[in-house]
Amino acid sequence: MRSRLVTYGVLTVGALAFLFPFYYMVVGSLQTSPDPSIAGAFPHPSNLTLENYTAIDGRINLLQGLVNSGIFTGGVIVGTIVFGVLAGYALAVLAWRGRSATFALVLLVQVIPFQLLMIPLYVMIARDYGLSDSYLGMILPFFINSTAVVIFRQYFLQLPRELFDAARIDGAGEFRLLWNVALPLVRPALLTAVLLTFIGPWNEFLWPFLITKDATMQPLAVSLANFISTIAASTANPFGAMMAGAVVLAAPAVALFLIFQRYFTSNDLGSGVKG
Repeated sequence: MRSRLVTYGVLTVGALAFLFPFYYMVVGSLQTSPDPSIAGAFPHPSNLTLENYTAIDGRINLLQGLVNSGIFTGGVIVGTIVFGVLAGYALAVLAWRGRSATFALVLLVQVIPFQLLMIPLYVMIARDYGLSDSYLGMILPFFINSTAVVIFRQYFLQLPRELFDAARIDGAGEFRLLWNVALPLVRPALLTAVLLTFIGPWNEFLWPFLITKDATMQPLAVSLANFISTIAASTANPFGAMMAGAVVLAAPAVALFLIFQRYFTSNDLGSGVKG
């Protein structure tokens, strides 16, 4: 019993230590006048207000930034899931010449930093395709995610071969096998890929900053960076306004994790096979 209490105590202290910066961010976004001292983490109710959210919304249009971020992130997630599932299934279940070499290339892509490809991508997308200041121009470089391909491949490899053999004997084609047999058993992989993919484009700054010059097309992360570097000093409470923008940017990611965290449990992949 004592060891269990000690374990829970250590975990509680660790959780509070990790959660404190988020708590301080929320509190800072609500303060009328910033207090950088320790006492600022526990402000007096008279020092709390929502004016910081109003102030930053009047400068950068938080709603439009959220919509742009949602479209950008949603497009990336769709491409990641569709192509990740198809490629992962082909690399794990189907037998074809060159499969191992193709998977090696997928792994090789992961060691190439995106910054190395940014200039040729910008020239190709902005100049050759004319897709600057567009959602498609933001989405295309992230439309296929090699990490998601690896995740789905590893999950598909865990599925019993007997399931696929039995379905093929019954006359099922590969797309039906994928949809009716494989996908229901790898739901944790789908949720993992969605959450991991969501965090990347939602917080992405550099590529949207390069490809979009129109402020009405910029995701919230870019709008906040522009606000901090140019017009934050002109607000009555720059610290509070920046914290308010950070809260708005972080809230969807936190909410998504809280909603779907209970699904992060592996399915019994062998439950479909008796014996």
